[in-house]
Amino acid sequence: MERKKINRLKVVLAEKGMTNKQLAEILDKDPAVISKWVTNIAQPNIEMFILLAKILGGKSR
Repeated sequence: MERKKINRLKVVLAEKGMTNKQLAEILDKDPAVISKWVTNIAQPNIEMFILLAKILGGKSR
């Protein structure tokens, strides 16, 4: 049985009712960057990860 990878950022954006474009505008990033994050093509750096946690109300562990 193959395990499906779940992208936590994608899940949280859906829970918040926020689009990739909206997050990109908040972060002053290109929407393509956010798309790469939610599809696991790329990952945010640690500073951006902490900022994402603050914006989306999560915990940076």
